[in-house]
Amino acid sequence: MRWGIIGVGSVTERKSGPGFQQAERSELVAVMRRNGELAADYARRHNVPRWYDDADELINDPEVDAVYIATPPESHRDYVVRVAQAGKPVYVEKPMARTALECEDMISACEAAGVGLFVAYYRRAMPRFATVKELLDRGRIGQLRSVSIRNERPGEAGEADSEGWRVNPEISGGGHFVDLGSHVLDLLDWLLGPVTSAAGIATNNGARYRAEDLVAGVFSFRSGVEGVGVWNYDSFQHKDRVEIIGTAGSLCFSCFAEDPLRLRTRRGVEQIQAPYPEIVQLPLIQNVVNVLTGHAESISDGHSAVRTTRVIDGLLADYRDTHGINYAPATPAQAGLAHPSGTSPRHAD
Repeated sequence: MRWGIIGVGSVTERKSGPGFQQAERSELVAVMRRNGELAADYARRHNVPRWYDDADELINDPEVDAVYIATPPESHRDYVVRVAQAGKPVYVEKPMARTALECEDMISACEAAGVGLFVAYYRRAMPRFATVKELLDRGRIGQLRSVSIRNERPGEAGEADSEGWRVNPEISGGGHFVDLGSHVLDLLDWLLGPVTSAAGIATNNGARYRAEDLVAGVFSFRSGVEGVGVWNYDSFQHKDRVEIIGTAGSLCFSCFAEDPLRLRTRRGVEQIQAPYPEIVQLPLIQNVVNVLTGHAESISDGHSAVRTTRVIDGLLADYRDTHGINYAPATPAQAGLAHPSGTSPRHAD
């Protein structure tokens, strides 16, 4: 699979970009960024043959088989539709889009074009969380009953400027809850089954930016597990903890750090080392390549990812309404869906 990347920002430097070069049966052949100098710099540093400053040029490059979209969420829908119309599979960053409606447009476009749609909820493929799933599936803590989530970090003055688009709900879909909480919710969707009902509240107490900074929710999962979660980004402390409790023990782990897993049973507490891989997205990228080359089934696609976005939409609905945050569907002109004319690529020196 010959890949092109749209949006070679910071996430592509180590988390994802090198994964397309290191995965088997995969190579990275082109990158795009609106700032051509930055695109050229990325191509030189990562030994990528071609670079572009126009997304449509990359999408229509005949030597690009599949496209990875690593832009902020506001543009995910539009780029996915364009890639699908070009007849190419697409791997898109998380969160999949700002709203479930945008996600559904993306799914429909890819299904109509007969191309694959994959979403970068890469924890589903990481060995660390495969170990968590294996422990649960083997019944090490008995029958699963409940889960609790705590994700906290202190608020800081000037955070809206330092965090940029991540706390601008028009661009990101929300604040840190959408950026970080989506990872947790998708991981639990994989471990415990889809959420069947959710309720909660979102507020903004720190008033450093327009997005929510605290979300509290209760969840029911298809497996029968009941859950509670608090995402507080105006706290005095850093906290990253997920605890799953069963009839014979509990399993506690961090979602964003490499702390050992803590398995507690009647025999005592066992600490299990479960580090991150050097390139965190490589295991999922390999799964996507395997799917596209006929060697595997997908573990993170549009249909699984939209479930997480629906949960987020439900928890943030009242907050969005009261704060005038509205995501009106884009018109065809706004979405830029007309076919562009082809132009020549820029080559890395």
